[in-house]
Amino acid sequence: MSDVAEYALRLGDDALVLSHRLAQWSASAPEIEEDIALTNIALDLLGQARRLLTIAGVREGQGRDEDDLAYLRPEREFRNLRIVELDNGDFADTIVRQLLFSTYQLSLYAELTASTDPDLAAVAGKAVKEVAYHRDHAVKWTLRLGDGTQKSHERSQAALERLWPYRHELFETDELTARLIDAGVAADPAVLRSTWDPFVAAVLDQATLTAPEDGARKPTGGRRGQHGEILGPMLAEMQWLHRSAPGVRW
Repeated sequence: MSDVAEYALRLGDDALVLSHRLAQWSASAPEIEEDIALTNIALDLLGQARRLLTIAGVREGQGRDEDDLAYLRPEREFRNLRIVELDNGDFADTIVRQLLFSTYQLSLYAELTASTDPDLAAVAGKAVKEVAYHRDHAVKWTLRLGDGTQKSHERSQAALERLWPYRHELFETDELTARLIDAGVAADPAVLRSTWDPFVAAVLDQATLTAPEDGARKPTGGRRGQHGEILGPMLAEMQWLHRSAPGVRW
C-alpha cells in the first residue's frame, strides 16, 4: 500500500469508527436535540470516512472500494486511533472524547487544506467546516457539564481522567508520517499539538475541570492495528449485514 493510501486509511478509519460510536446514541441521548446533534455529527464523520476510504482504495490499486475497506477488513487491519473506539460510556465520556478528538481533527484538516495531494486537500477543505461545528458543540457541552451541578462536574472530571492518557497517540509520528510531512502531504503532529494544547487547556479552565497529571499509562498502537478488546465487538455489529450477504446489491 502506498504512503498516501495508508495515510488516508488511517484518517478514514478514525472518522468511520467514531461515526459508528456516535450513532449508537441515537434514541438514547439525554435530550431529543442531542439525538439529532450527535446523529448529524456521525453523518458528517461518515461522509469524511467515505471520501478518505475511497482515496485509500484507489491509491492502493487492489480494486477495493469504500465498502470493502469498511466492512470486509478484520480488526487488525483497522488503523484508527484508540480514543475513537472507546465505548460511549457516560454522556460526559462522549463529550470529553469529542472535545479532545474534534480539537485535534479541526487542526488536522486545517493543515491538510494546504496538502500537496489534491485529493486530501479537497477532503480537508469540506471537512474543516463540519469539524468546526463538532468542536463548538463539544465545547458548549463541556462547559455546561463541567461548570454545572456538582454531579455533572464530578462525572466530567472522571471522564477526563479516563480519556486523558489517550491524547498522546494523537500526536505520534512514525516513519510514514515523517515521509509525508517532508513531501508536504501530511500534517505535522507537532504543529497540531501546538494549537491543541492551549485550546483544550483554556476550555478545561473555563469548565472548572483539571487536566490530570501524566502517568505511565499511554495507550497506543492503533495505527499499527493494535486495539483494545472493545473494537472487535463494535466491528462485528457494524459489519454483520454486509458480510451476511456478500456481493448483494441493495
